[in-house]
Amino acid sequence: MSRSQRVYDWFDDRLDLDEAEAFLGKAFPAEDSFLLGEVALFSFGMLVLTGIFLGFFYEPSTTEMTYEGSVAQFQGDSLPAAFGSVLQLTYDVPFGMFIRRFHHWAAHLFVASIGLHMLRVFFHGAYRKPREINWVVGTTLAILAMGAAYTGYALPFDEFASTATGIGYNIAGSIPILGDPIAAIVFGGDFPSSATIPRLYFLHVFIIPVLIAVGLAVHMGLLVRQKHTESQRESGVEPVTGSSTQVSEGRETVDAEDDSVVVGLPAFPNQAAVSAVVFFLTLATLSLLAGFLPVHNIAEYGPNNPAGTPALIMPDWFFMWLYGFLKVLPSSLGFHLGPIEISAEFLGGVALPSLVFLAVFAWPFIDRRRESVHFTADPFERPVQTGVGVAGVVFIMIASIAGMNNLLAEAIGTSTGVVNLPLLLAMILGPIAAFGIVHWTITRERAAADTPEQPDDEADQASSSQPDDDTAESPPESDNMTDPVEVPEDE
Repeated sequence: MSRSQRVYDWFDDRLDLDEAEAFLGKAFPAEDSFLLGEVALFSFGMLVLTGIFLGFFYEPSTTEMTYEGSVAQFQGDSLPAAFGSVLQLTYDVPFGMFIRRFHHWAAHLFVASIGLHMLRVFFHGAYRKPREINWVVGTTLAILAMGAAYTGYALPFDEFASTATGIGYNIAGSIPILGDPIAAIVFGGDFPSSATIPRLYFLHVFIIPVLIAVGLAVHMGLLVRQKHTESQRESGVEPVTGSSTQVSEGRETVDAEDDSVVVGLPAFPNQAAVSAVVFFLTLATLSLLAGFLPVHNIAEYGPNNPAGTPALIMPDWFFMWLYGFLKVLPSSLGFHLGPIEISAEFLGGVALPSLVFLAVFAWPFIDRRRESVHFTADPFERPVQTGVGVAGVVFIMIASIAGMNNLLAEAIGTSTGVVNLPLLLAMILGPIAAFGIVHWTITRERAAADTPEQPDDEADQASSSQPDDDTAESPPESDNMTDPVEVPEDE
């Protein structure tokens, strides 16, 4: 027995490597769009690593400190510790600016990859039975990712970030009955207070990341347990590489309708190699973004000033749709239910976003199936589902444009009050029109594809067939009775 075999046997006796070997043979469908989930996973890992680095130098406090760093305009000034520590981290710590930029773009990529992954799952119907639970987990992860971004947004405590965070505080406070307790728990009382930054920092670096890590573990565990969905197989038989024992392609076959076996790449070494490529591509992309694209310049905005407001306040793109609700809903929509006030701020900042996420959570139970489905669906064969998905995307896009109503009004030379009503109408009518167009287009194309075409030879035979003698009509008379009458020949 060789030394390597003895080492393997030693570990096998203690860790039961045979089961691990069977797991390494798990098949992964060779679909590029399936890798979006891995991009999200790698982005989260990089967020954790860069966040640990940033945490060594960040001070979550609003206590005044004397700044003695490299930024001349603040030299010797008394600054909030949170703001001053970010200045030092950015301009005085080696690679500090690069790591801060990397962390910023990793957060954007994390949210974007989750969103694109959910769109892929939605349009391909991969949320259907038995994967409803995983859809709910994935949607929860999307909300947690946005929450992590929001809590991190406030930490520099500069004028821009604190003003944007104050909008969140006002939204929380607008919740009927529970608003004040929620605002007190999350923000530490009236914003900004000395407890605001420590509370948000604790949420950002501990509570939310732990919840995301648990959610990812549950998501991956369900994926392994239920196996991947797979695209419809093109032919009657396909090579199998995903059975419990590794077999080369061509030695075994499986019927195209058999969903008990996944056809794809084994987890090791094939899928592991693909994942390694995805990891390094993600790392390279974030490195390029961090190296060439600047992020929020806190030195330009300066520390928090309760008496001032920046000229332009605008959230990140993944919050822009929610900001659009706040921008276009008129304040006159507010009303009272007895002593309870339902403000327009609550409707736009809490009620409408909650309805959006509630619809996303509920969709697998609306488009439900009695039998388990293990093959993905063709979006062009599902007019209702695809129409709903496109309508949802259009709705979010128009709401995001509404969040930039000030820029839109400035571009066309008018006021925001003039553009708000058309934007509100577009948010209502745009998704309806998008659904109608998509549904009509897909239904029309399906009807055209299902209509059998009459073969040319049969059509010619039908047109050239001779009528019976007793029912035949006389040929038309011509001016020259000697002209022959042509009778088409049967083909």
